[in-house]
Amino acid sequence: MKSITSIYKEGIGPSSSHSMGPRKAAELFRRTLTAAADKITVELYGSLAATGKGHLTDKAVSEALPGHAVTFVWKPLEYLPQHSNAMIFTAYEGGKPVQSWTVYSVGGGDITDGSPPANRGADSVYETDRIAPILSECSRRNQPLLAYILSGEGDGFLDRMQTIWTAMKSAVGRGLEPKAACLPGPLKLNRRANAMFHSAGRNIGTVRDMTLISAYALAVAEENADGGQIVTAPTCGSCGVLPGILYFLYDNCHRTDADICKALAVAGLFGVSIATCASISGAEVGCQGEIGTACAMASAAAAYLLGASNEQIEYAAEMGLEHFLGLTCDPVKGYVQIPCIERNAFAAMRALESASYAVSTDGRHVVSFDDVVRVMNETGRDLQRQYRETSLGGLAAIFADKLENA
Repeated sequence: MKSITSIYKEGIGPSSSHSMGPRKAAELFRRTLTAAADKITVELYGSLAATGKGHLTDKAVSEALPGHAVTFVWKPLEYLPQHSNAMIFTAYEGGKPVQSWTVYSVGGGDITDGSPPANRGADSVYETDRIAPILSECSRRNQPLLAYILSGEGDGFLDRMQTIWTAMKSAVGRGLEPKAACLPGPLKLNRRANAMFHSAGRNIGTVRDMTLISAYALAVAEENADGGQIVTAPTCGSCGVLPGILYFLYDNCHRTDADICKALAVAGLFGVSIATCASISGAEVGCQGEIGTACAMASAAAAYLLGASNEQIEYAAEMGLEHFLGLTCDPVKGYVQIPCIERNAFAAMRALESASYAVSTDGRHVVSFDDVVRVMNETGRDLQRQYRETSLGGLAAIFADKLENA
């Protein structure tokens, strides 16, 4: 299993799979071009084509190919076998194709062209990709999860977590500032983070706390929707969940920067496990792979900060994912706004509930985290394609019907 650092990527929204991944692919393709290449055609398949315009895929790719005439071919009803998010880049010289590359955006900003790595396993940090063996090893060593993580990660790991935490804090701060009333795009969706933050001050107790968590999560999710700088956790579409709960515990419960960096490490272990054993791509397994994973990560982080044992942390993460099983990915008009932004707030609140529930038990439970990851993967791949980031079903389809009949 890869390093925990692989799950956290700083980048520009609104989508890790539809803008960050394609941008990276375009940048890599550009490096291979000869000086004589004068035109590039980019064929987009499946989910990339179905929701690419709302996710700014064409903008991200064009910006990564300056100086070239770029033509896009959208094929939303055609799918290549390896993944729903497929692209074919073709370069031309004097009207003749001279170079072609097929590549897939597999979620979280990662891409693959299907070729095996030159040295398989060279980037592995952990011997297993499942949590149960890790818990067993921790029990054998009589050590907490954090110690296990630190023994596997290289020098500078916590410094990297500090960089990630600084970027998350910055996204929260920028998202809470007064902005234009509406987010960009045809939905004219009102920003709510700033108003919700001020609303929290008019309440007390649980209502205040949950309103603050929502405000922090919305702040980051709205920054993402506006094409701002965020951190994938594990994706752009779910980037507000983890910083939402971490910022709450930092700013309101007196957790330190050092505490938060350790919590990020613990959260990342569960996120990388899901990405390795299943998927974090909404186009592949629905929103349960994005928001569900984000909630599992946030639940584990919150449990750690509440002083949980290894077993209680695993239980919190299991609940965080379990109760989002079957969640569809149906962004209205292909924008990472409805229902995506609100889901970040609700998942952040659910994370605190999962953590507080887990630390009130002895950590023993029937369904393991690994079990839920396997079920999530199976459930997601069983979802009909229109519910996996195509905007052809669910809320997206209802909204389209309303517009047509208006």
